[in-house]
Amino acid sequence: MKSKSSKRIGIFGFGCVGQGLHDVLQDNPHLSVARICVRDKEKLRTLPSHSFTYNPQELLQDDSIDLFAELISDPKEALLIVRQALKAGKTIVSANKKMVSENLQELLALQQEFGGTLLYEAAVCGSIPILRTLEAYYGTEPLQEVSGILNGSSNYILSKLDSEGISYAEALAEAQALGFAEADPTLDVCGYDALHKISLIAAHAFGAVIKPEQVLRAGIQHIRKQDIALAQALGARIRLVASARLNKNNMLELQVLPTLVFPDSELYYVEAEFNGVQLQARYAGDQFLKGRGAGSHPTGSAVWADVSAALAGYKYSYPKFKYDADENLRPVPLEEEDVLKVYLRTTNPNLLPEVPWLELTTFGEDPHVGQLVGAIRRKDLLLYLPALKQTMAFIAQLPASVSAEQVVNASNIVLEEVA
Repeated sequence: MKSKSSKRIGIFGFGCVGQGLHDVLQDNPHLSVARICVRDKEKLRTLPSHSFTYNPQELLQDDSIDLFAELISDPKEALLIVRQALKAGKTIVSANKKMVSENLQELLALQQEFGGTLLYEAAVCGSIPILRTLEAYYGTEPLQEVSGILNGSSNYILSKLDSEGISYAEALAEAQALGFAEADPTLDVCGYDALHKISLIAAHAFGAVIKPEQVLRAGIQHIRKQDIALAQALGARIRLVASARLNKNNMLELQVLPTLVFPDSELYYVEAEFNGVQLQARYAGDQFLKGRGAGSHPTGSAVWADVSAALAGYKYSYPKFKYDADENLRPVPLEEEDVLKVYLRTTNPNLLPEVPWLELTTFGEDPHVGQLVGAIRRKDLLLYLPALKQTMAFIAQLPASVSAEQVVNASNIVLEEVA
């Protein structure tokens, strides 16, 4: 029998994050691990076999368990677990950003109907308490923008490219060897991970429930040394930046794009597996949060923060949500007509589609490589991105202050140095 002061937690998954949470829990005598549910019976683990179960129902139907931590990688399986827990009115924390972001509206409805609680701070920025910050400190203040480096794996790769001049393949292999990137790095390097995170941030910062296909997204998988050299010649670094910005028309601009950042931005100094988030508030001004965004213990500590908050009765209030007379969530309109300036390089220039550029400057001397600087409407870039990606194109956003002439001059400097 457990004492009145102790609580019991059931854990689903014992990978990087699950093991990190288990380590953190060893320092808390008031919370004991009931059991840990895993899938593979043959896998060697650091705990004795009696610590594990292979049937999720043994945890979900155990009334002695006070709350659950869902820390598995499969979003479909995670949804089934979270859905059942919420229908039973239970408390559960999750680190599965894809599952939460793609099913947020349903999960909110389940909490409201059955009285359960779902917290997911660890799904967004590792050790950075961004969701709690948005709720507690900016719940009643209008925000203008939240942007940042939200994926530690891709940032580690970009940092290595910038500081050591190695190839993308070499930097990726190093990130995988250190456990910062998965064997299949697609979710990280193609921008999906950051997309799910900025979608969740948009819900708490602006009251928007976003579908992933509505977000402009490009990754770093096609980046090459010459892109890094070009950025350096301009005095910049390339970072994968996710942003949600409310413009002057109260429309939301959402994107995940490789971006040239300069020394006047805090993001310029975010390196290795760290994450960094910038907040621009109407009255409080600018704030910046930085912390480890990858790794067992940083993410495990974020799960523990959710667990301790849930035990104290904390729930998300979603203060920026607005409802109509029928209590339906009022959507936040998305901007489509704003213009972005981008740099593009492809090794298949003959396959480039006929894109409706508003401005276009092509440059470079290699007939097998196409390079350009162009201005384009958001809706057109969103429409043509799949075709552009088929040409193995690397695409990065340029600040409006950087002219096409500056990019061409920087490219010439790179060519001279190579020669």
